[in-house]
Order: sequence, then structure tokens, then C-alpha cells
Amino acid sequence: MMIAIDGNEANIENRVGSNEYAFKLLIHLFKEIKDLRLKGNKPDFKCIVYLKDQPLSDLPAKTDWWQYRVLKPKILWTRWRLPLELVLNKKNIDVFFTPGHYSPLICPAPLVMAIMDLAFLRFPDQFRKKDLYKLIKWTKDSVKKAAHIIAISEFSKKEIVNLYNYPSGKITVVYPGTTKLKEEKQESFKSLKSKYKLQGKYFFYLGTLQPRKNLLKLIEAFKKLSLKYSNYQLVVAGKKGWLYDDIFKKVGELNLKDKIVFTDYISKGEKNVLLKNSQSLVLPSLYEGFGIPVLEAMQLGCPVIISNTSSLPEVGGEAALYINNPESVDCIYQALEKMVELNLNEREKLIKLGFEQIKKFSWEKSAQKVLKELKYASRTSS
Repeated sequence: MMIAIDGNEANIENRVGSNEYAFKLLIHLFKEIKDLRLKGNKPDFKCIVYLKDQPLSDLPAKTDWWQYRVLKPKILWTRWRLPLELVLNKKNIDVFFTPGHYSPLICPAPLVMAIMDLAFLRFPDQFRKKDLYKLIKWTKDSVKKAAHIIAISEFSKKEIVNLYNYPSGKITVVYPGTTKLKEEKQESFKSLKSKYKLQGKYFFYLGTLQPRKNLLKLIEAFKKLSLKYSNYQLVVAGKKGWLYDDIFKKVGELNLKDKIVFTDYISKGEKNVLLKNSQSLVLPSLYEGFGIPVLEAMQLGCPVIISNTSSLPEVGGEAALYINNPESVDCIYQALEKMVELNLNEREKLIKLGFEQIKKFSWEKSAQKVLKELKYASRTSS
């Protein structure tokens, strides 16, 4: 059985969000197929991964059953170049998988696609016009063609059903998993304290700087907290996304330049150290398809504060402090204050609940579920 994959979402150096999901899924699909082949299981899976650029060194190694094909030119790649390749090789391809919203304009094989979230339909004013048109048009076209859809949460599944009228029975929820995180030495934290001018305790935000992450209200809530607890800082880690100028403007208006640290994109090592040593992760998002940083924090024994909205309760379970209304500055402030005022036993209980919560999420199981749906889509179309 030949599986064709659009691997571009995973073939990016500084991976966040959907890039990380696609990358981890490819890694574990490779491992699962390798194990099945060693056991002699049928069907005899083979994969060809289509890319715009040469595969990065951390992608699965090329084998006789896992191949890469770089297609040129890059221009109109998804709409023209990839479809041409698929049409020319349609007799050799049993199913096509894209771990993202966009599929080829023409796809002669059964299409299985993954959808992270539909924030662009819920919050269109929070996206740049050129990005919004592509997201709306291309995702709609892809959903129409899809034989099956992978959603990353029950929340996202409901969104797909409600907003596209897509059959619920043709959507499978495949949660992101957890990966063992490297433990860094405390010396690393000392250097990061100096690098980012950290003076004491701090809250940690991790994610792209964009409107639905609700950073403006987090900053206002943190200002309120700092009036009562002046020894705290807020570390904002993540690359600039879009419509972020107001975030920096707000910091200046509230005179918080010494209290709020913007790191921009950080390495995995720095992220792990800063998470582990923080008071807590705080994610006051208005809308999330999943929320991988929540699992990363729990793995490192870092308590979490998250919004009681969208998919986040699925991720946090009973192991999080919740912001009941992320639109309210007071509600965010109350969650921050509650975290500060937890005693040692209460904090340890939250951390232990986090360790139990992450056991529910496994990349191995995720890869197995995706492979099962790829096999099913291939068979039902033949």
C-alpha cells in the first residue's frame, strides 16, 4: 500500500503548533510502519513524502519504503505542481495524506487531511486579509474533497461538523502526544536569568503573538497583580505572528517594560528550562485547537493556568487552574493570584495531577490511529 504525504508542514526548522504536530506525526508514522514491517504485518506499507525543499536532517531517514521527492518549481506548488505529480503517478498511490488544511487542487487518490482548528472562521477580524482568503478558500475546497478528516480534539471535530456540515462519522480525533523532554542543568537557568534579566519569580506564556492568544488582557491582569506582588515578572516566549503591535504598545502604556520580558522564538532547551523554573504556564487563549504547551509544562512539573474555553479543558483535565472567562481581565487576575497563593501541598497536588494527565496522550497511539484511517480510506475507495 503506497501512502503519499505532503510533508512541507513538518519540513520547517523553527517548528511551533501545526508544524510540530506534523513533524511528530511523521516521525511516529515512520516508527509504526517500521515496526509493522519487521513483524511481517500486512499490508506492506510504503510512503512517499513530497516536499518543496530538501528534507531536514531530523526527518525520518530515507529507506526503500520511505522516500522523499522534492518537486520544483515552488510557485503554485500545492495548486499545480503537486497535483500534476499525483495525476502522473495515480496508479501507484493508494491514499494521500496532508497533516494540514491545504490539499492539492486535484487529488486522484482518496484524501485524508488534518485540521488543527477553525479560528479563521470564528475570528476573521484577527487575521490578515491575504492569509484569511487562503485559509477560507483552500480549507473549504480541501474539506469538500476529503474522504476522511483528522481533528486534533473533540472541540475541533465539533467545529468541523458545525461549520462545514461534514459527517461526524468521517472525522477521527487524533490528539497530539507527549515526547520525553530533555532535563537541563540548573546552570542553564542561571545563564538564562542573566540573558533575559529575570530577577525573581515569573509567569510564563508560550505561543505565537497573535490576537486570539489574548495577550492584551493578560498584560492588563498582570499589571493588576504586580501592584500586589511586585516581585513577579511575566515572560512572553514566542515568535511574532500578526497584528501584534498593540501588545508592545500596551506594555509601554502600563509602564511594564521592566516587568514583562519578550524572548521571541526560543530553542527547545531554553523553553524547557524556563517552563520548569516558572511559577506557572499561563495560556489565556480565546480559542485553541489543542494546546501542546500545556502538556509540555505538565511534563516538566510546571503548573498551568488555562482558559476554560474551546479544547483546553480536554487538555488540562483536572490538572489545571482555569480562567472561567478569558474576556475578563479580573478573571485572569484571579487565576494568577490564586496560583501565587497556593501553599506547597496544593501546588504539589496540581503538579502530580499534571503527571497523571499527560499519560492520556501518546504519539504512538496517534500514529496508529492515523495509519488505521489511511488504510480504511484506501480500501473504501477501491
